[in-house]
Amino acid sequence: MTVKEIVEQKARAAKAASRQLATVPVGVKNAALYAMAEQMENTDAAQILAANEADVASARAKNVKASYIDRLTLTKERLHGIAKGLRQTAALPDPLSESDFSVVRPNGLSIRRVRVPLGVIGIIYEARPNVTADAAALCLKAGNACLLRGGSEALKSNAAIVEALTKAAASAGLPAGAIGFIDVTDREAVGVMGNLRGIVDVIIPRGGAGLIKYCAENCRVPVIETGTGVCHTFVDETADLTMAVNIAVNAKTSRPSVCNAMETLLVHERIAPAFLPLVTYAMKAKQVELRGCEKCLALDGVNFVPATEEDWATEYGDLILAVKIVPDVTAAIEHINRYNTGHSETIVTDSVQNAEKFRREVDAAAVYVNASTRFTDGFEFGFGAEIGISTQKLHARGPMGLRELTSVKYLIDGQGQCRQ
Repeated sequence: MTVKEIVEQKARAAKAASRQLATVPVGVKNAALYAMAEQMENTDAAQILAANEADVASARAKNVKASYIDRLTLTKERLHGIAKGLRQTAALPDPLSESDFSVVRPNGLSIRRVRVPLGVIGIIYEARPNVTADAAALCLKAGNACLLRGGSEALKSNAAIVEALTKAAASAGLPAGAIGFIDVTDREAVGVMGNLRGIVDVIIPRGGAGLIKYCAENCRVPVIETGTGVCHTFVDETADLTMAVNIAVNAKTSRPSVCNAMETLLVHERIAPAFLPLVTYAMKAKQVELRGCEKCLALDGVNFVPATEEDWATEYGDLILAVKIVPDVTAAIEHINRYNTGHSETIVTDSVQNAEKFRREVDAAAVYVNASTRFTDGFEFGFGAEIGISTQKLHARGPMGLRELTSVKYLIDGQGQCRQ
């Protein structure tokens, strides 16, 4: 079979399954999610970890960077975390039971709006095997079928995870085809998925800027853009410096490969002489490379290398940090709105006025005051697992949970009314 035929066959199976999933009782879906968690965490854990070890070994042989290996690697602890997310998703309310609008018109028509599944959700992602389970869980709970296409580097891991999920879903009574997996590594598969209008209802790319740009420009199926994160921390002149150091270090180093990690640190010029040595010492202890503006270099020409224009717009995904000294909160906001990707931004401040100005004027999906950007996550927000962080403004924005994987339907009841 050709790549096109393979992808279309699996997409059509997902379409058929989606029609059944739309009416599956929530109890059946929840039972499937609990079974999937058990299958991954215990029954098939050894097979999944063995497959992942093979993928990691292959990646190491290619001398890929450490942050890439981190995204790819599964451990018993990470499998436990994935299973926990599946169980948390099962425990969440059914989004299809929601009715958020109802009215009785003067002519007697009763109109209400209810949530319904999107249908078939195509998810295209890179070397993050945890996405396979997270995406399947959220899609199924919201009544959707999913069509998964992971990166070739995680092919063995993803195949093992899908096998575990599919067995568990079938044992609970979900239809065949509910979890579709494209095991073709040819890039052509992405193009085919993105052009199956009428079969695939939406495409969600999760990965780097290149993948998202390719999907946005080449898919005829609607695309929800996710993931790219040039995130900032602004340390205001009124900030508690100890708090600011802790937040900055966490935002940059707790897991530098993820999209909610900080890439640029902005510092108010009035506190820069006192704050810069503190944060520099802490970052250097974590082996962070510092790239600074001219004012940073003037204060510390030893620990900083010059930052370029490109640095302000770069998502490093690594232990590299761009640092800029700015005159005030207005300048910080202007810098953020020029270079950010609409993901997550934070201000560290003791000024209520500056905090409110930052919240009001920063254009991003998540805006924090006195907290690390690392919290932008479906699990941390209480949504269960997440399908991605939407950085666009249509339909969904921020961490995408169950509600964002549904659309609406209007139900109208009458007693013979005819429009004049």
